[in-house]
Amino acid sequence: MPSTLKTESQTHHFSLGLGHGVFLLVLAVRLATLLRLTHSPLLIPSRGDMHFYNDWARQILHGQLTQHLAFYGLPGYAYLLAVLGRLFGENPFIPGFLQSVIDGGTAFLIYRIFLAVFRLAASQNPPTSARVQAAGTLAALGWAFFVPAEAYSIVLMPTAWFVFVFWFVVWRVVRTNAAPDALECFLIALLIGLTATAVATILAVVPLMLAALLLKLKNVNQWGQILAMRSAIFLAGLALGTSPCWIHNYFIAKDPVFLSAHSGINFWIGNNPEANGYPRFPPGLRAGQAAMLQDSIDQAEVAIGHSLKHAEVSAYWSTKAKTFIADHFGGWLKLIGLKVRNFWSAFQYDDLSIITILREQGVIFPGLYFGLVAALAIPGIFFAWRMAPASRWILGAIVLSMLALLAVFVTERYRLVAVPGLLIFAAFGLLVLWQKLASGELFAVAVYLALLISSTAFVGWPQRDPSLWALDAYNAGWQALESNNLPLAERKLALAHAYVPQNSETLFALGNLRLAQGDPGAASAFYRAVIARDPKHKGAFNNLGVIALDVSEFDTAEKWFRHAEDVDPRNAKTHFLLARTFLARQDFVTARAEIDTAIQLKPDQPEFLALRDEIAKRLR
Repeated sequence: MPSTLKTESQTHHFSLGLGHGVFLLVLAVRLATLLRLTHSPLLIPSRGDMHFYNDWARQILHGQLTQHLAFYGLPGYAYLLAVLGRLFGENPFIPGFLQSVIDGGTAFLIYRIFLAVFRLAASQNPPTSARVQAAGTLAALGWAFFVPAEAYSIVLMPTAWFVFVFWFVVWRVVRTNAAPDALECFLIALLIGLTATAVATILAVVPLMLAALLLKLKNVNQWGQILAMRSAIFLAGLALGTSPCWIHNYFIAKDPVFLSAHSGINFWIGNNPEANGYPRFPPGLRAGQAAMLQDSIDQAEVAIGHSLKHAEVSAYWSTKAKTFIADHFGGWLKLIGLKVRNFWSAFQYDDLSIITILREQGVIFPGLYFGLVAALAIPGIFFAWRMAPASRWILGAIVLSMLALLAVFVTERYRLVAVPGLLIFAAFGLLVLWQKLASGELFAVAVYLALLISSTAFVGWPQRDPSLWALDAYNAGWQALESNNLPLAERKLALAHAYVPQNSETLFALGNLRLAQGDPGAASAFYRAVIARDPKHKGAFNNLGVIALDVSEFDTAEKWFRHAEDVDPRNAKTHFLLARTFLARQDFVTARAEIDTAIQLKPDQPEFLALRDEIAKRLR
């Protein structure tokens, strides 16, 4: 007996040491990619979700701590960036460094979860403890070189924090056969709640914690009383953790929203007649978080006919989605099945194209992608279900992460949270295959290979929609255009146009490219093509107006701007452009009326105020 205890103790110390080594290796890989990022123009975000968070953090630093309406976008990450900015200055390297550390922690959790779940199986089945440790290390190293994790750990996005917290909770569930005590329930719930202020999908792990309370309580005599008490404590921790959102929304903004009012538009994007299981934006909504959120507010207010609180905007879009589901229930069920397929597909739909852009810029290292990991994980899931019952908690976490996306849509960063669990199952499946080959159990080997072939066919089923393949080229083209890399923008946008020649947004981007190249005639041709396909594209109307204004064709400019105003009467930029047009025509009274309207709609724009002052001077 003493010798047995000594062996377990030695294994324990060795495991911790190896786990720390995995952490340091992953941290080194992440820091190497972060250093590469600092030498590229991509460190400072210029568009998309990264710019949205960065811009919001700057507003907070400049004193705008609260908003007059409910949050329209989850605030947690923006406030974290603001705190880091206050402490260390506005330096994107600092959050990237912290996220690199956090991502190393995720790799450590993968290793520890693997040992916690499969060490017992090792004592009951042929694989030895040393092989279990080797397989756990393999799973953790898979995370080190998982390409989407490389990309999203170093940019200004909360993904790395979300993934770490999700699997930290899973680790706390699987590490012991006992239910979490009252203090742990409260602290974990508090952590989940705080994370939900940045990524609401973390709430998908809540049922796993409640299931652990339900199934792991050992005190039969006081089972109901203890379960009720700890569940109440857990819910209190959740309420406290999420309180920065709901206190602000309900009591400061007087706008009844729990976390963020943008849930309604996300629900509509994922459930509308044109939905394909990915974030395909319906007509009238631009890509990019800031632009999409503003468009969703503007469209709702135009449809209702007056200004709306953010809770009312959310209700407007949610109602549209619910109506679609009720009227097309069979089609909606097919859409749900399509989302399940998208979740498991090897096809990479990165709506921000961060992965492709960083790869093409030489920032991230080559490595693993979702398709390979998922194909290897599925056989491992079948073997682990029978050999290691505790692995069902990991499977439950993966399923919960998938179910959370079925209400909206699937993107690469959203399904990234499932990858640590898939890596664990993939490594276990390879461990079982090795052991069965070594012991000559050919039937088990054949079963594994049959499952692997089936899973490869399932995961690798091709996506045939050309618009999906055009996304990366389109986003990379926009990124190149905004960084003034016009040759690269030409190549990327031409490729996107070849995939989807009739797509209005691709044509609009090509128009902007021609404008940047100094060819307004070609730009106008593209903008007119945009309008032919999307008669309500206010960006094309405005740009045609700007081209006319630049050559002093004031009547033509006004015509285009009025078309844009008809599409969106509450667009401040359109009224600003009209004010510039009337100023150039020496119609100072009308110019003053238009700039006053623009300022009323958007009072904090410096160029609006400057134009108002210029018009006022002319009126004297």
